[in-house]
Amino acid sequence: MTSRSAQVIDPAADGGLPRDGVRRRTGARRWARVGMAAQIAFVASMLIAASWQGPRYSVLSDAVSDMTAVTAPRGMFLVVVFTLCGAATIVFVLRSVWPTLRPGGWRAALGSVLLALSVPGLGDLLSAKERLACRMADPGCTAAQQISNAGGRLDGNVTTVGVFLLVIAGFFLAAAMRRTPGWQAWAWPSRWTALLILAFSVALVLFQHAGFGGLFERLVAITGAAGLASLACGVLRRG
Repeated sequence: MTSRSAQVIDPAADGGLPRDGVRRRTGARRWARVGMAAQIAFVASMLIAASWQGPRYSVLSDAVSDMTAVTAPRGMFLVVVFTLCGAATIVFVLRSVWPTLRPGGWRAALGSVLLALSVPGLGDLLSAKERLACRMADPGCTAAQQISNAGGRLDGNVTTVGVFLLVIAGFFLAAAMRRTPGWQAWAWPSRWTALLILAFSVALVLFQHAGFGGLFERLVAITGAAGLASLACGVLRRG
């Protein structure tokens, strides 16, 4: 005779974890792998695409979004990659980060939503709608001409708000980690990552006219991707 508990508990599960719990843990780990792959693909494509931008393009002074401009060589390559990475990041956050940090309560929920809406999530997902009219490396292109189309205007607004949301999300997730068993040690690294992104963002504003805007923008992007990849590692290690 099959007992009620035998119907609820998966015999193959480690430690007799309920079947729903095993399914959620397996799903969280699966999407953590997807999220990690998305960050690697994002950084790799951003670095590789700089190699075919031509001699007038500078990674120190020119923005990453210039490489997805309407006039950028092979611009659609980055548009497609960034869009897929943004979609994967959003699903990773909602299906992996949020369920894992659920014991953190409303802080985990709010932090996850803000992270999904930030630059690595929604910002990248909307890449096809954020294409600048031209690159600063193009002859005759000016800052005003760059944002003369709807994509240019949207890019500036989404990026500015998205970076702010990314920083705030780091603090909320750190607070959630303090309340989640097994994640307490991750709270301060999460805060330091958010502070580092904030510092690079401030430096971007301060040194943009000095010719280092592209450098600090890349540091913001890479730090954010590294933080998300580390978060994926944490999910894989702790389930």
